[in-house]
Amino acid sequence: MRVIASIDDAAAAVGTELGVSDFLTVDQPRIDSFAEATGDRQWIHVDPQRAERESPYGTAIAHGLLTLSLIPDLSKQCFVVENARMGINYGFGKVRFIEPVRVGSRLRVRSHLLDASRIDDATVHLTVRHTVELDASDRPAAVAEMIGRYVF
Repeated sequence: MRVIASIDDAAAAVGTELGVSDFLTVDQPRIDSFAEATGDRQWIHVDPQRAERESPYGTAIAHGLLTLSLIPDLSKQCFVVENARMGINYGFGKVRFIEPVRVGSRLRVRSHLLDASRIDDATVHLTVRHTVELDASDRPAAVAEMIGRYVF
């Protein structure tokens, strides 16, 4: 796990891997809870029997946005920004959903710091590429460039 304690620390870490999280299993109750929270109850996510019969994946799959929403928590195992008075999600750059996350899949996040853009003397944007890796797969589930704004 990488500790970033200042804007200078962030600048020095550009181009490096920040860390890799532990694996998390994505189970049907998590998918169902996400469907309930978002109103996205498409059968490919919430009807395992139908998905087994009709889906090209042979099982229910997680929502792409569920996969994306797991990044902030998992990335806490990869890096931490200390000494900041405030940190917010400023948005995303490129986001791609490459492989489906089938029910029961194990995934983890690998984080690389792509950029540290100084906004002013106390504020920096950190652009981190998060690769959501699937256990036992050569292809990631997703790759997302997340921008965090930190005020020191």
